[in-house]
Amino acid sequence: MGCEIFTDLGLGKSPGRFPQRCGPNDGASLRHWVSSAETCVEPYGPPCRDVFGQLLQVRVARNHNKVASTSYATMQNTKKKKTSGQNKPAKTVPESGRGPDSDQWAFITTRSPISWFFCVTLFALLIRLAVALHPYSGAQTPPMFGDYEAQRHWMEITVNLPAKEWYRNSTNNDLRYWGLDYPPLTAYQSYFHGLLLKYFDPASVLLLTSRGYESYLGKLLMRWTVLMSDLMIFFPAVFYFVIVYYSGKPNEEKSGMAWHAVMILLNPCLILIDHGHFQYNCISLGLAIAAVAAVLSNRDLLGSMLFCLALNHKQMSAYYAPAFFGYLLGKCLRRQNPILEVLKLGLVVLGTFAVIWWPYLYSVDASLEVLSRLAPFDRGIYEDYVANFWCTTSVLVKWKKLFTTQSLKFLSLTATVSTFLPSMIQLVRSPTKHGFLLGLLNSSFSFYLFSFQVHEKSILLPLMPASLLALEEPFVFRWLIYHAMLSMFPLVCRDQLVLAYGALYGLFILLYHAPRGRKDTTETGPFPSILKSFALACSFSLHIVYLTVTPPHKYPYLLEAVIMLFCFSQFVLISIYSNSKQWVVSRTSRVDDKKKSL
Repeated sequence: MGCEIFTDLGLGKSPGRFPQRCGPNDGASLRHWVSSAETCVEPYGPPCRDVFGQLLQVRVARNHNKVASTSYATMQNTKKKKTSGQNKPAKTVPESGRGPDSDQWAFITTRSPISWFFCVTLFALLIRLAVALHPYSGAQTPPMFGDYEAQRHWMEITVNLPAKEWYRNSTNNDLRYWGLDYPPLTAYQSYFHGLLLKYFDPASVLLLTSRGYESYLGKLLMRWTVLMSDLMIFFPAVFYFVIVYYSGKPNEEKSGMAWHAVMILLNPCLILIDHGHFQYNCISLGLAIAAVAAVLSNRDLLGSMLFCLALNHKQMSAYYAPAFFGYLLGKCLRRQNPILEVLKLGLVVLGTFAVIWWPYLYSVDASLEVLSRLAPFDRGIYEDYVANFWCTTSVLVKWKKLFTTQSLKFLSLTATVSTFLPSMIQLVRSPTKHGFLLGLLNSSFSFYLFSFQVHEKSILLPLMPASLLALEEPFVFRWLIYHAMLSMFPLVCRDQLVLAYGALYGLFILLYHAPRGRKDTTETGPFPSILKSFALACSFSLHIVYLTVTPPHKYPYLLEAVIMLFCFSQFVLISIYSNSKQWVVSRTSRVDDKKKSL
């Protein structure tokens, strides 16, 4: 058989010794024959291997031998592994096509990206609609209500007053009642959403008289504005990132695309805050994800513009600024004309800011009015219970009593800069794509843990880069999700979203552990298994205790303090690990570059 094949190929006799012809039902010897034949054909390169594969298919068709078909599939998988530079042995697929090694995501990943993303998008929208049926922040709780009323009030202000009065205290715009405290892009978003409400339900945005307005139609329209923001900004940004992230990867790794998109789109924390509590974080986070994707695809000018848009929607997007600055500067310094590259980036940034801030650039006072609303230092270094350094340590150190606001601003600035500076320096020295994603996580954690005036909802900012790293750092992503959920649990209980919380938590666990969802079936992490089990047991216990135990009257917020202390400890450990991992990635990258240059 072997000589016949090589004669057909015009190569003469085979270079190696083929085994004797095996019987049609002798599966073991046939697999051995295929393995030996492949070894003999290997020196002649891909064309010879392809012809041999075709001839073997003919033989399989003639003999109707299922074992031979399985062996041929094995040989083809082995050939692909060798071609892609991997030495892992190929796995035979069971005849039934099922089993632990079958790809459960193949029903969508084998189709075009648009097809599977449509399926994922539809499912993600249905989950958001289900959560939107639950209560929202401040429902029927006057006089201030909650974040739902804040968003509605901003629509009321922007559609009834000129832009120059949106941030100015006046009779028609009492800044003490949910005054605008986000950059102009949020105001423009509120204006366009307000026009929608004004068209379908004018009473919902009447100046002054619509405070606390909670009609059925008004609530329906408000919920739809968040869904449309998700669909128009966040979903396309995730699609863009996933396509860019997997563009240079071999085909066998692309089976994780759908799983990765699901992990980002079905982030339970984001869904609870935007579609339960009621906010528009999907806009700023979507713009930030699109900026990351643009930068990873070497469209640095587009990435800079998108990041400026994110920064002008919510100032908390500055959590990512050190990583963007360090990575883009590091890339510019390695180009032929670094000064010109930096100037181009600077012009894009200035131009984007100028367009967005144009209504307030007519005078210095007008610009300062807006800026003063973006930095509410009078609220204190932290608000409510948040799992960061200042709130957690306030049990021992009464920061607000011992230090003035000016001193606390200096302390928080020093601590924040000190913690993100090493990560930023590393990105300037060695700007790698994986290091950039880790840098986003590290810089956002620095701001969350140490900056001034942090909310419990700000944990969404470190969660975004962690979700982008879900395939490379699955443990970090999963661990952060678990404890971010716990840190938001008191807020969720106040908003009466416990049922949605439990459902999303369970759905995340099921999707995360879906068969063949991740590239590595064996997850590794920085903590020993016994510590992980203990931490999960503590987390579960804290959920139960918070729901069932009444704290003593002397310490009404004791349970919140315990939850924040526990979550803070986990966030610190994750931050330490991710910072060290960024430097390891940098060192590995430099070693690889040296090997290539030799």
